[in-house]
Amino acid sequence: MSMSKATRLFIILGGFFIANTLLAEFIGVKIFSLETTLGFMPRNWTVFGVEGLGFNLTAGVLLWPVVFVMTDIINEYYGVRGVKLLSYLAIGLVSYSFIMIYGAMQLAPNSWWESVSGVTKDIASMSDAFNAVFGQGLWIIIGSMVAFLVGQILDVMVFQSIKKRTGESKVWLRATGSTLVSQCIDSFLVLVIAFYIGSDWELIRVLAIGMMNYIYKFAVAIILTPVIYLAHHLIDNYLGEELAKTMKEEATLNT
Repeated sequence: MSMSKATRLFIILGGFFIANTLLAEFIGVKIFSLETTLGFMPRNWTVFGVEGLGFNLTAGVLLWPVVFVMTDIINEYYGVRGVKLLSYLAIGLVSYSFIMIYGAMQLAPNSWWESVSGVTKDIASMSDAFNAVFGQGLWIIIGSMVAFLVGQILDVMVFQSIKKRTGESKVWLRATGSTLVSQCIDSFLVLVIAFYIGSDWELIRVLAIGMMNYIYKFAVAIILTPVIYLAHHLIDNYLGEELAKTMKEEATLNT
């Protein structure tokens, strides 16, 4: 039985959406300096009275804006139900992945791999390094998944609300607007759960770091706006004008 274009597209978009979600969770353990990466001297910003702040971000921010752009594209053609299905599936797979990683961390390491495994022989303990990289704190995991799910649900609600008021026009407004709102909640919620509730950080410091994260995500969301138009163009050409129009109309009703 041949697969319809709509089904094939959903599988491709869904696969890319889930892959980016998983990757964002796993690489998020690394903290990097955006200024240094771009060749600039790190700046010491003061936000809410908290000094010494800069764009020191988790590597996951490289992919989270892409995930939210994917959310808007899927929402455009498959509606709220399509986004919720993929979001719940992504959360389930992330949870499953962390359980499997936790199990791997409990395995007794091989003595050769532990100390003299090839180019990594300068590392004192490969097992400790493995556990340090993959063993994220429980509150960070919980905060990340809660923020992701809340952000996704908020994104699709704002997206469809704007679309009902503007129709098929102003793609940039519903896509960028919904992403900016959802990214705002996501930026602060994950930190509040992981570090204010889970690690007793001062709330003002958590909010200040969250603001720095959101400034970055705000800028990226604006920069990625042309990508959304390109994606719409490519998808419409693939589906054909009639099918694309039908899917968009059904997606608006599929709330």
